[in-house]
Amino acid sequence: MKEINISVKNPRRGDDGHKILSVRMKDETIGKLDLLSAETNRSRNELINILVEEAIKIVKIDRNP
Repeated sequence: MKEINISVKNPRRGDDGHKILSVRMKDETIGKLDLLSAETNRSRNELINILVEEAIKIVKIDRNP
């Protein structure tokens, strides 16, 4: 029987440990992100990831609201 050779495919975009997430935001918040984006020469996506990672580090949960 003849062999069928299949090469290993490079990971597709999105298969890099990241997931796509859709978020609704106020226009005002998007405007602030755009200003930060222009000032820092970073994309909205990069800024959102940085900000969320930093916020997770400092969040405190109030168990007695």
